[in-house]
Amino acid sequence: MENWLGLLRLRVRRGINLAIRDTRSSDPCVVVTMAGQAVYDRDTFTADDKMGEAEIDIRPYVECLRMGLENLPTGTVITRVQPSRTNCLSDESCCVWDNGRILQDMFLRLRNVECGEIEVQIEWINPPGCKGVF
Repeated sequence: MENWLGLLRLRVRRGINLAIRDTRSSDPCVVVTMAGQAVYDRDTFTADDKMGEAEIDIRPYVECLRMGLENLPTGTVITRVQPSRTNCLSDESCCVWDNGRILQDMFLRLRNVECGEIEVQIEWINPPGCKGVF
């Protein structure tokens, strides 16, 4: 574990206005890969139906971690990331100090589908024995 930098926790909070792939609704699941994310409809009896995909750029978040900040008031906004044509953000995303940790909440617009967003949160974790990002 001494070669690890740490762990990136990704919480999928909720799906919003997801495309319907079954008769009346969909039962989505999230598949996470290092290159991006894909959201699928998990079916019991049939194959999964693609429900869009989104990418997360963690560079602004890592830059905040590398600042080495300490003892900020909870709720302090460290940086803001604006939505653009080059990212999947549907709304401004902030890296925020929260009780000794930095969190980033994001609303991601799904690509290659008629509608849908997912709300996610990322957090860096430094387990004992990891190098960290500094």
